[in-house]
This record gives sequence, C-alpha cells and structure tokens, in this order.
Amino acid sequence: MRIKICGLTDPSHVEATVALGVEFIGLVFAERSRRHVSVEQAKRLMAALPPREAPEPTLELQGSGLWFQRCADALDALVVQRRPLVVGIFADQPVALMNSIAEMVGLDLIQLSGNERWETCLQLRRPAIKTVRTEPGVASAALRQRIETGMAHLLHIDAYVEGELGGTGRPAAWDVAAGLAAELPVMLAGGLAPANVGKAIAAVRPWAVDVSSGVERDGAKDVRLIEEFVRAARAAAVGTGTHGG
Repeated sequence: MRIKICGLTDPSHVEATVALGVEFIGLVFAERSRRHVSVEQAKRLMAALPPREAPEPTLELQGSGLWFQRCADALDALVVQRRPLVVGIFADQPVALMNSIAEMVGLDLIQLSGNERWETCLQLRRPAIKTVRTEPGVASAALRQRIETGMAHLLHIDAYVEGELGGTGRPAAWDVAAGLAAELPVMLAGGLAPANVGKAIAAVRPWAVDVSSGVERDGAKDVRLIEEFVRAARAAAVGTGTHGG
C-alpha cells in the first residue's frame, strides 16, 4: 500500500515520513489552504529529505497496457528508491507559476486539486495527479466517463464539499471510489484517519491512500498519528491482499 502524507509544514515531520518509508509527501501551494507553504519554506522541507539515488528521476512508461496502470507501475519504480516522492498541490493557479515552483523547489509531481481542465496536465513539466471528487448522486460509471486518458498520470479521489478544494476531513463516497478503483489505480483521500483507513482500504481497494487532517492534532501534524496511520494502512493492505497492487 502506497501512502501519501499531505500538508507537511515542519521539517521534523518530513523526517518522520522518511523513517516510516512513506512513498509520497505533499506540500501545499494552493493559496487558500491553511497548510500553504512558500517556496522558501518548501526548500527547507526538501532539505530534510535524504539525497536521491538518482538526481533527477523520470517517469518511464513501459509496455503497451492501459494508460493509468502503466503510469502507476512507473511510479512504483521510482518509490523503490526509499525516499518519498514530493507532490506539489495546486488549485486553479497559472501553469507558468506551477512549473516555476516545481523547478525552484524540486518537486517530483504536481497535483491539480482545483477545477483545472484535463488538458492542463499536458502543459506541466512534471507528471500530473488530477483530483476527481465524488459528487452526490453521481455514480462511478458516470464519473468514469469524465476521466480523460493520456493526460494525468494518477487519479486522486476526494470528497466533494461545496466551496472547498480538499483537506476538509470529509470522506469521499467509498462505493463510488471502489467502482473506479476496480478499473484504475487510484489514490484515495477524504476523511481518512488511523481509525478508519483500514475500513477504507477494505471497501475501496485503492492503489494508494492520502491523509492530511486525519493525522493532525489541534491543527498541526502529529508524528504519533502519522505512525498510527501508516501502521493501520499497511496492516489493512496485507489483510486485504492489496499491499502489492
């Protein structure tokens, strides 16, 4: 089970994710988020990471299978380097700004968490993660039809909360997410925490899980909660047979 700890703002928390072998960390550049970091703050967080085995990892797609599965396999090949891949989270921001921040900070991936068009992914100089929200009354088949292949490299499934762009602590519709996960590798977010991540993995069987507010105490990341989340997610993945896929 791949795990993303999102919204990090403290170098000690970055170090904790490295020690736990977490595959992804998220730095939020979306301006409306209370977890927003500046470029200078992000550079300090990046300095808490160990050096890479390869200085500039690239996403190399192999084979001729389905697009999203090939992308997921390529990401797996990168995370075996035992250092988290760093995801920059943006929302409805100019492409030039996102590319500039990615270069200055050294981001590995860019996550589009706003209302960006799918074509925006093709303008990014980093592999793209596109957030798709489970809207009330929209079944997985209908949501699947909105997903455009060959643009984003990974799908991020989050809850729909009117006027919000994520990090709300509200759960996504697990039944809808499960319908998508049955066809595609997805990263499940929305209201996950140590107490429910096991149930979420059993219900959805995602490729990865993503947490932010669920590992916070009094609005700040808590290392003990991060440890509990990672332990619970990995235990659930082994129990459901999803640890390898």
